[in-house]
Amino acid sequence: MSLFINFSYIISAILFIFGLKMLGSPATARRGNQLSALGMLLAIVVTLLNAGLDYKWIILGILVGSAIGVYAAVKVEMTAMPEMVALFNGFGGLASLFLAWAEYHQFLMDKAELPEMPTFIAIVTFLSVLIGGVTFSGSMVAFGKLSGKITQKAVVFTGQHLVNGAILAAALLAAAVFCANPGSGFGYFLFIVIVLISLGFGVTSTIPIGGADMPVVISLLNSYSGLAACAAGFVISNKLLIVAGALVGASGIILTKIMCKAMNRSLANVLFSGFGSTTAKSSGQGAQGEVRPASTEDVYYILEAADSVVFVPGYGLAVAQAQHVVRELGELLEKNDTEVSYAIHPVAGRMPGHMNVLLAEANVPYDQLVEMDDINPRMDSVDVCVVIGANDVVNPAALNDKSSPIYGMPIIETHRARTVIVLKRSMNPGFAGIENALFFGDNTRMYFGDAKESIQALVAQFKNN
Repeated sequence: MSLFINFSYIISAILFIFGLKMLGSPATARRGNQLSALGMLLAIVVTLLNAGLDYKWIILGILVGSAIGVYAAVKVEMTAMPEMVALFNGFGGLASLFLAWAEYHQFLMDKAELPEMPTFIAIVTFLSVLIGGVTFSGSMVAFGKLSGKITQKAVVFTGQHLVNGAILAAALLAAAVFCANPGSGFGYFLFIVIVLISLGFGVTSTIPIGGADMPVVISLLNSYSGLAACAAGFVISNKLLIVAGALVGASGIILTKIMCKAMNRSLANVLFSGFGSTTAKSSGQGAQGEVRPASTEDVYYILEAADSVVFVPGYGLAVAQAQHVVRELGELLEKNDTEVSYAIHPVAGRMPGHMNVLLAEANVPYDQLVEMDDINPRMDSVDVCVVIGANDVVNPAALNDKSSPIYGMPIIETHRARTVIVLKRSMNPGFAGIENALFFGDNTRMYFGDAKESIQALVAQFKNN
């Protein structure tokens, strides 16, 4: 039986690895997700067969979990996907915390048979609780910011780094005493203290992060959830949980590093809080001039005469649910012998890959999705850039205004295109709270209105002419 269990776990791990690899490409991401889900199903079934658990509760859990999953898949809008991911990260961390807690409680109940807890098990129990607690409470704060239930602005106070440092030091001190004698009554008290500290640290380390930096936070919390699961795997001596947690943790850290690079931030800045807490103010250099509004007819003639058009989507596209009509407009442009592509900034939207998922849902061809580093070198030859709901990720202040809070952040350099069409409801600034110099450029035309309705009007123009 042991051989069968280990062999099944190896198969599951292989499915996880290949599934994770396939998630790296939009063309294979769906199959990769299905492959990973199959691996997890195999792992769960084999574990339950081996453990001899009470199947009444297992079946109830499967039914409740499946109902929640189906409801989320059907009802949750694409605009709400980031906060749903934050919830999933949080509950993953909470599951690891509860698992470690249950194992520790069981150890205390069985002290007559197992009088001493191995030091290593005590350490990984502490890590599972600490990381799981931070992941849960931090993810709840991220959920609140993304859903607008709490302010999206960075919440900072004097001595915040010292407070976070003191909380972490207290956690490590409590852990040292706990690991020295986990079986005592005082050990249980310290365990509860560690749980409370971890939940508090998750809040204090996440509230200083502004809404604009949520893509990095989500990928980091995703990594935390994996690390917590990995530690929990050591607690219960489950090899596959260790492997799965390590895969999630490592991939999350890699993604976090990619996100940091895309925003010109350091990983240490994320890990030690204060991320995104700079005051959003700029000298306004380059953000002066005359705004040139354009009508639907004006934009139609500009696009109709273009040989190449690059769409640059942002969170406003998701809010307007305009991805399907954008794809339709792209198809009409292609019939007009126009080269069409979609430039994707790594942190456009509210979570990593948000725009890729959005466009994939609308069946935009994968080969038309172009990354920032690939589109920028040829931006001078682009006839028209159509910016839909993007703001900070196309703001030239990141390149030429040293007083700007986004200075140094790599952007999609749309301002270098021959003509720029910006679809926005108003002149309101983006997450960084600063004016966008692009809107005042000599080659920019502002196409005001709801993105979906504006593009539908353009589609009608192309069909009627």
